[in-house]
Amino acid sequence: MPDERYEYYRGLLVDPDPATRWKGAEALGRLGDPRAVDDLIGALQDEDRLVRKKAVWALGSIGDSRAIPPLRALYRTEGPEIQDLIREVQQMLLHAASGRR
Repeated sequence: MPDERYEYYRGLLVDPDPATRWKGAEALGRLGDPRAVDDLIGALQDEDRLVRKKAVWALGSIGDSRAIPPLRALYRTEGPEIQDLIREVQQMLLHAASGRR
């Protein structure tokens, strides 16, 4: 069953409706499957601000340090609300990565 949910949520990221895309990003974050990292990194480029915000949150929930460079790039183009979230997520990811060494 987890594979079915993962594939379903992953498919939501490419839906024409932004509300469906952000729900997909949120669901992938809650699922916590590291396979979603690349798709969520792609969602950081979504035209919809809320989709990008949910993708940032989801990447933080999954906790994979591969997200750090794309988050740094996104930081330069976002407003204060998403920048604050990116800072929080990067701190979590850096802390998690330093604990694995």
